[in-house]
Amino acid sequence: MSIWFLFNLLLLLLSIWKLLIRHPFSISYWPLLLGFISLLFFLFNWTRHAVFSTIRNTPVRQKKIKWANLSKKVMPIHRWTGTIALFFVIIHGVSIISRYGIPIQWSKFTVGLCAGILMISMVITGWLRLYWPTRTKRMLHLYIGMTLFIIIFLHILL
Repeated sequence: MSIWFLFNLLLLLLSIWKLLIRHPFSISYWPLLLGFISLLFFLFNWTRHAVFSTIRNTPVRQKKIKWANLSKKVMPIHRWTGTIALFFVIIHGVSIISRYGIPIQWSKFTVGLCAGILMISMVITGWLRLYWPTRTKRMLHLYIGMTLFIIIFLHILL
């Protein structure tokens, strides 16, 4: 099993914990819920990276075949779940801005803004890979994903 499965689980548990410490009936809870929904879509897609890492690192051929078949079944919806995640990120950002304005001095807002820009880049490179696949676009998509994972982790941690 890849270490990315553990990182994904850690991020999911951290976000659930942060979501549960908020009062669920406060007005600031609903934008957080939108952000959590987008995180679930992101983690669903990012788990494919963990699957590919597992395929590369597993010496047993039958396990590689099992993981590859599972990944092949998910592939047709991969781009759409990423686009849906972007949609929820945009709604999350708009609801935060409408509630608090644009507080650039807040590190959480600045990191979230960086995550939103990276998410847009992630979705664009993902769709470009469908029509013009190149190694450069694949690697760019992967590195944007890794950076986005770290930035999302920081955004939730702050």
